[in-house]
Amino acid sequence: MTMATTQKLPASRCELGEGPYYDPQADTAWWFDIVGKSLFEHRFSTSETSEHALPRMASVVAGTDDGRQLLAMEDGLYLRDLADGALSLLAPLEADNSATRSNDGRVHPSGNLWIGTMGKRAEWQAGAIYWFDGAELRPLFRKITIPNSICFAPDGRTAYFADTAVNTIWRVGVDARTGLPSGEPEPFLHEKDLPLGGHFDGSVTDADGVLWNAAWGGGSVSGYAPNGQPVRTYEVPAAQTSCPAFVGPGLDRLLVTTAWEGYDEAARASDPGSGFTYVIDGGFKGRPEPQFRLPTAT
Repeated sequence: MTMATTQKLPASRCELGEGPYYDPQADTAWWFDIVGKSLFEHRFSTSETSEHALPRMASVVAGTDDGRQLLAMEDGLYLRDLADGALSLLAPLEADNSATRSNDGRVHPSGNLWIGTMGKRAEWQAGAIYWFDGAELRPLFRKITIPNSICFAPDGRTAYFADTAVNTIWRVGVDARTGLPSGEPEPFLHEKDLPLGGHFDGSVTDADGVLWNAAWGGGSVSGYAPNGQPVRTYEVPAAQTSCPAFVGPGLDRLLVTTAWEGYDEAARASDPGSGFTYVIDGGFKGRPEPQFRLPTAT
């Protein structure tokens, strides 16, 4: 266990905090309360947090090259106008299936998106992982129960993803130009690799290719080298840690979302830090997230 200063951000408690993203130019972090249908915006320069209501559940936000945002929502992939919050649909995402919603996702270095879906009640193998280039939405992997840990090696040649329900992270070779798989997935991390227990949830890779994973139920974030060897573990003051993102001018801090989803009153009382969003001062070697590459005519 590595000791580090952990700061709680001034933001409302999330039932299901998820999908953090950092905009280095604005020094601003974004994340969601999926169940609460809210998008949070925290400006580090002023230590102020705003909460934006959304019309439906959403789970992934990414920057674009024209100042808008890409949002993965329960029924589609949308562009959000930063000025007024207006949403415009880019592509439906299982819109004909009201039982599913978007979950974990991330932009590949090529500028294309990987996005996962899952059952709203985590129904067994009801989800999938898709690839999206702004025009085509292509299924990559079916029969996923809770897709998580979607992230990529810095050179764009390896992708990672988890199914939290079976507590395994896989890796697969991908085309660095497109982010499309070039091989078959192979297991990378197993339940035994979690230092404090729990389940593999969201992950992000740093400049050295270390995968940093938030352990749902483990109250921690752990780093794993590209060969799978553990690097460091940081404890978080909330058991249900959900997803990390590098933040700060040097991308050397780690923002971590958490959740109180599924807790009764007794569980909330025993885990008072649950649902809040934290920043770990751990001297990380982060890297900026790629922007989503919009089609020319959009």
